[in-house]
Amino acid sequence: MNSLLILSSAIMLGLSSIGTGIGFGILGGKLLESISRQPEIDNLLLNRTFLITGLLDAIPMITVGISLYIIFVLSK
Repeated sequence: MNSLLILSSAIMLGLSSIGTGIGFGILGGKLLESISRQPEIDNLLLNRTFLITGLLDAIPMITVGISLYIIFVLSK
C-alpha cells in the first residue's frame, strides 16, 4: 500500500511538471508571436504574461503539497 501511494505521488509530480513545462512553452511562444504582431503594446503583454506565469507556477506548488501530504500522512 505504501509503495502504491509513493508511486502515485511521483506520477502526480511528474505530470504536473510536464504540464507546467508545456504551458510555459506555449505561453512564451504566444508572447513572442503577439509582440511581433503588435510591438506597440509589448509592456501590456509582458505584464499580463507575468501574471499568467504566476498562476501557472502555482499548479506544481499545489501538487507538491498534495503529494507530500500523501507520502507523509496517508502512507502510515
